[in-house]
Amino acid sequence: WESVTSSNIHPRRKTRESAMQALFAYQFSKDDSNLVLGRLFEMFPERKKNSDFLKHLFHSVLLNAKWADDIIRSHLQNWEFDRVAQLDRVLLRMGICEIYFMEDIPPKVSISEMVEIAKIYSTEESSGFINGILDAVYKEYLEKEKKLI
Repeated sequence: WESVTSSNIHPRRKTRESAMQALFAYQFSKDDSNLVLGRLFEMFPERKKNSDFLKHLFHSVLLNAKWADDIIRSHLQNWEFDRVAQLDRVLLRMGICEIYFMEDIPPKVSISEMVEIAKIYSTEESSGFINGILDAVYKEYLEKEKKLI
C-alpha cells in the first residue's frame, strides 16, 4: 500500500491511511491492538511522526466500533450492513469517530479525507457511498448539538 500514496500529501492523510491499515489488519488478527500498531511502526518507522493522532484515532475506533456500526446501520437505505465492504466499514467508523470525538478537526475535512482515501483503496462506488453516509451522520450530529444548546 505504501507505493500508492505520494509523499507530498498532508501528513494527517498518511496517518489516516496508517490507521485504516492497522484497523483493517486488526479485524483479521487475534493479536493485541498495541501489537498491531507496533508492527505498523516497525514496518514503517516514518509513521511515528504523527503517532499520537494515529493512536488516538485507532483506539477511538476500537472503543466505539459497535456504537459507530449502529450509526452506520441507521443510515443504510435498502442495504444490509453485512454487505458493506470491510474497508468501507473501517473508513466510516474512522469518519464517525473524527466527527464526534475530534473537535480540532472540522467534520467536513474528516468526510473529505475518508472519501479521498476510499478513492485510493476501495471500490469505485465506495467514495460516493462513504460521502453520503458521513454527510448524513454529520447532519444528525449537528441536530443533536443544536438540541444541547
